Amino acid sequence: MSNRTIESSIQWFTYLPQIGGRTETLGERKGRELLSLTHNRVLVFLERETIGICLSSRGAPVLVSRPSPSPAEIRRLPSAAISENGEADNKKMKSLFKSKPKTPVDLVRQTRNLLIYADRGSDSRESKREEKILELGKLIRELKSILYGNSEAEPVSESCTQLTQEFFRENTLRLLIICLPKLNLEARKDATQVVANLQRQQVQSRLIACDYLEKNIDLMDILVSGYESTDMALHYGAMLRECIRHQSVARYVLESEHMKKFFDYIQLPNFDIAADAAATFKELLTRHKSTVAEFLSKNYDWLLGDILLDRSNSAVMTRYVGSRDNLRILMNLLRESSKSIQIEAFHVFKLFAANQHKPPDIVSILVANRSKLLRLFADFKTEKEDEQFEADKAQVVREIAALEPKD
Repeated sequence: MSNRTIESSIQWFTYLPQIGGRTETLGERKGRELLSLTHNRVLVFLERETIGICLSSRGAPVLVSRPSPSPAEIRRLPSAAISENGEADNKKMKSLFKSKPKTPVDLVRQTRNLLIYADRGSDSRESKREEKILELGKLIRELKSILYGNSEAEPVSESCTQLTQEFFRENTLRLLIICLPKLNLEARKDATQVVANLQRQQVQSRLIACDYLEKNIDLMDILVSGYESTDMALHYGAMLRECIRHQSVARYVLESEHMKKFFDYIQLPNFDIAADAAATFKELLTRHKSTVAEFLSKNYDWLLGDILLDRSNSAVMTRYVGSRDNLRILMNLLRESSKSIQIEAFHVFKLFAANQHKPPDIVSILVANRSKLLRLFADFKTEKEDEQFEADKAQVVREIAALEPKD
């Protein structure tokens, strides 16, 4: 069949590009490849994209594609048309080659690999190292976005579960804590929030963060000691408070030598760090009631005796003896059946009596209970003769007897 025959059998309905101010006819495409012609249904494949539809003499649709224009034709095209076509092509190309979104598991693994790199610190090229640290910061930000959501979407529970499982499958938490000083400030903040959130994430109704920390309990040593670093104190302190939400972890810290350090930390000259340490100390002594009761029972003489009587802790002692609640607790402990508890309670109670700047409410309680206290101390003795104890008791009796109510 000749091109003339094809042309005569086609009625054009649309044809998009106009070259040189006129519509190009099918005859001007003479020589183009005709791939199929079946029962008056004409399908013409040209070199590029579809530009129009025509009908055969029997009304069958025909798909026509546009060839690439020559350089001369492009020069005659309006610049706007070229721009629009170019943008469309770019969008199509981007959609074709768009990278697959990273899964939560992928993000954790990439984060872990970069943390390993940061921990080793073997690369001597500073520029490459900075690039890797910046990339690590971006990954941590993405982890935070999954756990907390963002302005456009709430966190997805399934994604949070996948992230949590992968995070604690290997030593990602250990690496993150160790490498935290190597991150920039924003990345440290994001990492702190990630660690905090992960302590609350449940996987099959279980807090797997607790399981991990019990097996890696030495991480608490790093977090507590973080108060000794001005740059890291607030980040490690926030992580520590979240970790001691787990009772077994709080028990470890309470029973460790670190507890004594808190009396130094809460008196640090840096107000923010001292306040943060005080918040952690309070959390340790209030969150898990049964564990705290056990700790106080075992360490009563150390906590209320040696520490409060130490001159270096005078500020703590002054605050302690100014509380009427603390006084009532001590007075009840003086009535305990255990002689050792009574003796240790007395060594703390004498601080209330000896305080020359007693608040009015403290004086009121002591005056109201004066007769009972004097009767108690009259028969109050140690198992072995102790001259210092007797001298302290005599001083307490004189102080209580001399008290006058304060208006």
